[in-house]
Order: sequence, then structure tokens, then C-alpha cells
Amino acid sequence: MTAGLIFNRIVKKFNLPNVTGYLLAGLIIGPYVLNLVPEVAVEQMGIITNVALGFIAFSIGGSFKISNIKAIGAKVLVITFFEACMASLLVTLAVMLFGFPVPVALSLGAIAAATAPATTLLVARQYNAKGPVTSMLLPVVAMDDAICIILFSIMTSIASVIANGTELSVGEMILDPIREIGLSLVLGAAVGFVVALCSKFFKSRANRISVIVCSIFLCVALADKFDLSSLLVCMMNSAIMVNFSKESDKVLDVCDRWTPPLFLLFFVISGAELNLSVLKDIGLLGIIYLVARTLGKYLGATSGSAIVKADKNIVKYLGLTLIPQAGVAIAMSQLVITVLPMYGEQIRAVILAATLVYELTGPLVTKAALTSAGEIQKREKIKA
Repeated sequence: MTAGLIFNRIVKKFNLPNVTGYLLAGLIIGPYVLNLVPEVAVEQMGIITNVALGFIAFSIGGSFKISNIKAIGAKVLVITFFEACMASLLVTLAVMLFGFPVPVALSLGAIAAATAPATTLLVARQYNAKGPVTSMLLPVVAMDDAICIILFSIMTSIASVIANGTELSVGEMILDPIREIGLSLVLGAAVGFVVALCSKFFKSRANRISVIVCSIFLCVALADKFDLSSLLVCMMNSAIMVNFSKESDKVLDVCDRWTPPLFLLFFVISGAELNLSVLKDIGLLGIIYLVARTLGKYLGATSGSAIVKADKNIVKYLGLTLIPQAGVAIAMSQLVITVLPMYGEQIRAVILAATLVYELTGPLVTKAALTSAGEIQKREKIKA
């Protein structure tokens, strides 16, 4: 946390987002540079990152008020579908075009759909971004996780069949992701109803933050126990709460006041996990992935926005805000090692290297896009 605060002041001199400073702090004190925090210590901090992702998902779920959804309508679904699927398609085709094995192409294509809601949320919150692009961005990155889970399950199942010559299981390919998403939403909804009910009885700030912390810890723990998506569970928790509690704005405000130190820790730990040495191992495959995914996210968001006739700034800038990629992609690359052991290490190296590039450049691009869209006031003094 000390390193994060110090680098926060340094990047502020260059007018860079806070998240960039946190990531750089973790990278420098981590096991791959100064080794002030050894690798085993970083691994033991996994519980912090899991809980932080839960709070991030909870914050994003707060934007799913019925009134907001009605204003956006089906547009968010169409845009999310296009940006996720276009990135997946372009990466898969580009990797195959350059002669790499089909299982590698399918696996990287599936992972390409994932974004980084944590990075996006922190940048938008730091600069108090407001406008049509920000309003569309938050639900898009929130729903992106659901589409990514489906694509990953289907495409890696096909990749496993091609690589191992095994039978294609409809259950593993389609039913398992539907079960995971459905149960995640049901569990999150159940917890959200309880939180909404508790908000009627607990009025003090201390009690309300205790209820929120308890609910998020519960969601993350149950998701882990039953192999569900903690992001979807925590998002649904918040989405139900904001629609069934008249005190939801106050509850979210209390949560937002409590989470900054946790988010700081999350990004410093994420930075410590970035291994610079993987850059030399990715070669052509890594370059193809970076270029094709970036192009796919931009073209997908742009075409989807144009089809639904979204605001011109959404058409022009939304795709640029979807470039960051982090935790979800890394987790999926770990799963690929089990599903495709013959290609797993190569795929993991590409994703780790891409994460390093995306996490260090993504916040800057997101800030620039929101600024160009007029949703971040250039002369606004941002508190550090």
C-alpha cells in the first residue's frame, strides 16, 4: 500500500491514471524486479484479489437500475455481443492464418473476449466520468463476463476434441456454462434480496458497510465452493439490491467510501504478478493476439453501436475503452493448461505478456477516449 501511494504521487506529476501508478508500484516491488515481495507472498494474497474483484463487480452491478436499463434498452446486449464475438473471431482467424495449431487459435480466441472491469471502473471513478459513453461502458464490461464464459466453454471444448481426438460433449460445451451463469445469477439474486431487506433495518453507516462486506464475502466464498462466477454473483447481488431498496444510493455511497484501499491493494498485487520475462517468449503469436484482439474490440464495439444507432460518441470511442484485460483472462489461461496441457504453457505466456501490455497502456487509452468524448473535464482538478 505504501508503494502504491508513493507511485500514485509520481504518476500524478505526469497526469496519468491512479491505476497505472498502482500497477507500476507492484511491478517494481514484486518478485520479477526488486523482489521486495517474493513470489510466494504474492500467491498467498489471492484472497485479497478475489475479494477485491467481488467489490468491483458489486460496484458495477449498481449501474443496473431498471431506469438505467430502460434508458439503454437492448442496445447494451447488442454492443456487448458484437465486441466480445468480434474480438474472439478475429483472434481465432488471425492465429490460424499464420499457421498456428487450431486448438491454440480457438483457446486464444475464447480468452480474447474478456475485458478488465476493475481497470475500467477505477479510471471512470477517478475522473468522475459522466456521459453516454460511460453509461454504456459500465454495463457492457459487466455483461462481457457472461458472454466470455459461454465462448470459453464452447471453444475450449472444441479445441480439446481436436487436440485429443475425444468425443464432443454437449453437456460440457453448452449445458455447463448455462448452469454456471444461471446458478450464479440465482445465488446473487438471493443474497441481493437479503441485503435490500437489511437496508430497511440497518441505518447507520457502520452497520450498512458491515452488511455489504458480509454479503460480498459470502458471495465470493459460495461462488468458489460451487465453481460459479464470483463476478456474476456479486454483480447480481448489487443489481437486485439497487432495484429493491429505496436506500440503495446511500448503501452504494457507503461502499464507495470503504473500497479505495482495497482497490489500491488489488492493483499493486496485480502489478506484482506481471512477469517482464514473458515478453521475450511470445514472439509472433503474442503480436498477433495483441493486434487482432485490439482491432476486434474496437471494430465490434463500433459496428454494434452503429447498428443500434447509439450516440455518435459511443460509436467513436467505446471500443477504445474496452482494451484493458486482466484477471479473468489470466484465470482462463490457467484453465487451458488443464484442458490442453500440450499447448497450455504457450497460451499462458501469451496471455501474461498481453496482460502486461494491456494493463500498462489500457488505463491511458481509456482516459484519453473518455476525455475526447467530453466525459472527463480536461481542466477538472482530480483529487489524489
